[in-house]
Amino acid sequence: MLLHEKLRPYRLLLASQSPRRRELLTGCGLPYEPAPKYDCEEVYPEKLAAEEVPGYLSKLKSEAYPVPLEPNDILMTADTVVVLDGHVLGKPRDRDDAYAMLCRLSGHRHTVVSGVTFRTATRRRTFSVSSDVWFRPLNDEEIAYYLDACRPYDKAGSYGIQEWIGYAAIERIDGSFYNVMGLPIQRVYTELEKFIDQH
Repeated sequence: MLLHEKLRPYRLLLASQSPRRRELLTGCGLPYEPAPKYDCEEVYPEKLAAEEVPGYLSKLKSEAYPVPLEPNDILMTADTVVVLDGHVLGKPRDRDDAYAMLCRLSGHRHTVVSGVTFRTATRRRTFSVSSDVWFRPLNDEEIAYYLDACRPYDKAGSYGIQEWIGYAAIERIDGSFYNVMGLPIQRVYTELEKFIDQH
């Protein structure tokens, strides 16, 4: 039985405002409902390893969901960060911050890490996926053009792989392309199937 058929008795709730995550779930044929928007302060312990931050934050978002889950609900939360030299690059504060991030990424390898949490009224499962990304060196004019054309201020690391910079600047990827977009959809598919089968 295919996963979308296994999901029929359930209501998959996606607690994310990201249009990219919604697009990827839809493209994978998984029926879901967008969860209502709610507030969650995305803070994490200073000493937490950078690669562990997305998993921690996805759990935090799950726990902050204000509506009690029904017996057939599966809540899905996710978080994605860019890690460079052991430091987390989240969403930029403003254009200057975005510019500084892209200058740091230029000509270097970085790692994109996504954490995903599934939760029912009685169970929870969290996993993380990493992808390595290589940027060619970018000049100031290219960075300025990208920021003005695409305004990537809602994206971790100040870039979206599906935008101009992904075509023009990314030399190679080791790992899931869709993870860099914001959701490791292949792992989501297989982990969700296991989560349902173990019920």
